[in-house]
Amino acid sequence: METNIYNAQGKKTGTLALPENIFGVAWNDALIHQVVTSMMDNARTPTAHAKDRGAVRGGGKKPWKQKGTGRARVGSTRSPIWRGGGVTHGPLKEKVYAREIPKKMRLKALCMALSRKFKDGQVLFVDDFGFEKPKTAAASKLIGTLAGISGFEKIGYKKNAALVALSDPKTSTIKSFRNIGSVETKPVRDLNPATVLKYRYLIIENPEAALAIVATRMTAKSAEKKEKPAKVMKARATKKAKTSASKSLEASH
Repeated sequence: METNIYNAQGKKTGTLALPENIFGVAWNDALIHQVVTSMMDNARTPTAHAKDRGAVRGGGKKPWKQKGTGRARVGSTRSPIWRGGGVTHGPLKEKVYAREIPKKMRLKALCMALSRKFKDGQVLFVDDFGFEKPKTAAASKLIGTLAGISGFEKIGYKKNAALVALSDPKTSTIKSFRNIGSVETKPVRDLNPATVLKYRYLIIENPEAALAIVATRMTAKSAEKKEKPAKVMKARATKKAKTSASKSLEASH
């Protein structure tokens, strides 16, 4: 898998070989849906809160006596069936929506999102933006220049147009893009499937360093995967040794 690398003037400067395990992963609807919805739930802050009959003020006095009036029995005017009463099964701010996302699933979903973007021709690799100091006009001009590349004509046209992934998140670059409403910047190490899929295009600055960062995350996952069976085998051996020692002790008695 090869792709073109462009400079800040929109001209091709070379090619780059992309790893299959990052940009060639097959799409899985169920996995992507589970990870993205879980991330959205984790970012959710419950604010809606309804008062039940115990939280509504008033209603301490019994409206009328229990018997003899011909009307239904009522103990409080704050019953859910009364006007001004509590709410039944309403939203509560104490509800926890957070869900755990395994690291393996989160990383696999990120690779799927990157692969889908690359397959659809929506990933642009730029060697260097060259912002020495914060300048919104320079960033806007750069977006207009990149729009001249075939397939990226709609970059910066509307909301959520482009996500700029920075291998080295310099303050000058972040501040240059900050006032452009259709563009957002994010460090490569913080990329996640929800953010990648939110934007139409993905612009990766300094692709060699960016791929090295993503590859490091993949390597860390592989090392963790190899380390886990070793821990399991050690625990099993320890448990077996304890069991044998216990049986020997019982036999001696």
